[in-house]
Amino acid sequence: MDHPGWPVSAVPAAYLRPGSASFTDFLAAAEPQLLPWHGRSESDRAGLSSLHGAVPHGTTIVALTFGGGVVVAGDRRATMGNLIAQRDIEKVFLADSHSAVGIAGTAGLAVEMVRLFQLELEHYEKIEGVRLSLDGKANRLSAMIRGNLGAALQGLAVVPLFAGVEIPGDGVTAPGAPGVGRVFSYDITGGKYEEHDFYAVGSGSLFARSALKKRYDRAADADTAVRAAVEALYDAADDDTATGGPDLTRRIYPVVVVIGADGAVRLADDAVGEVAQAVVAGRMVNPGG
Repeated sequence: MDHPGWPVSAVPAAYLRPGSASFTDFLAAAEPQLLPWHGRSESDRAGLSSLHGAVPHGTTIVALTFGGGVVVAGDRRATMGNLIAQRDIEKVFLADSHSAVGIAGTAGLAVEMVRLFQLELEHYEKIEGVRLSLDGKANRLSAMIRGNLGAALQGLAVVPLFAGVEIPGDGVTAPGAPGVGRVFSYDITGGKYEEHDFYAVGSGSLFARSALKKRYDRAADADTAVRAAVEALYDAADDDTATGGPDLTRRIYPVVVVIGADGAVRLADDAVGEVAQAVVAGRMVNPGG
């Protein structure tokens, strides 16, 4: 029966056809032009490489597990060649209630991919009535990265870092059990790799990982893990021009998300600012950390 003022015959067939619980698959059938990687002709792709230095790029993201979950943090700088394109870009986002994703690479494409990923997880839960496992979420993100391969081969890559905990009571972990933090990295083909303890991506990742080797403590509490993440980003900024350090004059600090059994929380800027100021004060005494 037609809805008053909205006959079923006017609804596109793709909206009425049974399908999978993937929002990306639905979008590919119903509105493919809305996908970030849709509609690039060969001539478009040939011109992408010339844009590589003319679009903003995000840089360093770190993630590390601790006794009760996982911390994800990212600096705030976006670069465009040798220029600072933006000083306060946000590169760490909540994916759902118990996971987060940080982005490195071409900022515009990366942000669109994150938005689609957030919708993908919400759509699956609405259709299936349950949430995806953490592995399932990581696999969905892998498929989206693979869809951007054409642009990535032309220099416009998106390389996220995904982290989270299994939701207590979801059948994967015992109800009420503390969340176990897990971290996943990717390559431009969509290859997924589970990292142990900590990882970093982006132009300053080498320096951030080196810092975390010295500071990481598997049994640390959340506050200690946050301090280690901010220290690692400071070290990355110290040696990588594309990574922004804490900007005390403008009060621009890293974005930090803490994920535990109770859920994912983005720390307030004031709270991160206190940690960043303590790190800077410590470096005034010992510049090498």
